[in-house]
Amino acid sequence: MSGLKAVLLDVDGTLMDSNDEHARAWVDVCQEFGFSVDYERVRRMIGMGGDKVLPELTGVDEEDEKGKQMKERRGEIFRERYLPTLKPFPRAAELLRRFSDAGLTLVVATSASKTDMQGLLKQGGLESLMDEKTSSSDAEASKPDPDIVEAALKRAGCAPDEALMLGDTPYDIQAANRAGVRCVAVTCGGWSAEELGDAVAVYRDPADLLARFHESPFAAG
Repeated sequence: MSGLKAVLLDVDGTLMDSNDEHARAWVDVCQEFGFSVDYERVRRMIGMGGDKVLPELTGVDEEDEKGKQMKERRGEIFRERYLPTLKPFPRAAELLRRFSDAGLTLVVATSASKTDMQGLLKQGGLESLMDEKTSSSDAEASKPDPDIVEAALKRAGCAPDEALMLGDTPYDIQAANRAGVRCVAVTCGGWSAEELGDAVAVYRDPADLLARFHESPFAAG
C-alpha cells in the first residue's frame, strides 16, 4: 500500500448530528405531496441520495417534474426547519485538525446536495477545515454507488490505496469499497457496529476516534 494522503469524509451522521432531521424532512415533504411514509423506513435510507430515496418512497422519479419539485421542497424544509438546530458531534472539528496535522488532505464526499452540504459545514463551523468538497452534483449516482468517492479521489489527487473514507452507514462502506477505498465507520449516525462490520475499523463517534487516533488506521496508514 502507498502512504496515506487523504481522508474522504461523509458529513451527515459522521461529523454532523443530522440524520434524524434529514429523515423528518423527507417525511414532511412526502406528506405535503400526498404520500404517507413511515419515519423509521426513511431513517434507514438516510445516507443515500435523493436519486434513490425519492423513487423508493414514492415511486416518483427525481427527473420528473413532480420529483424535481419534491427534491427542491425537501431541501427547503430541511434548511428552514431543521438545519438551524443542528450541531457537530463532540470534537469533530478537533478530529479534522488532527487529520490536517498529520498532513492529510481532507475532502468532503457526501450524497447531500451542494446547498445542504454548504449549510451543514457552515452550521457546524467545519467549512474552513476542509481542503476540497464534493456533493451530489459531482456524481451521476449517489451512495452506495461509488461515483462520489471516485470524484473525491480525483479532487484529492490520489489513488484509492492512498485514501481512507470516514462514514457512518453501510452505504458509505459499500461506496468506498466499490471505489477500492478502505472505510472507517462511526456508530453515532445510528447504525450498529455489527451493521458496519465491513469497515476496517469502527468507532463510537469523532471523539472516540480522536482519543484512539494513534492506534487507528489513519495513524497506521
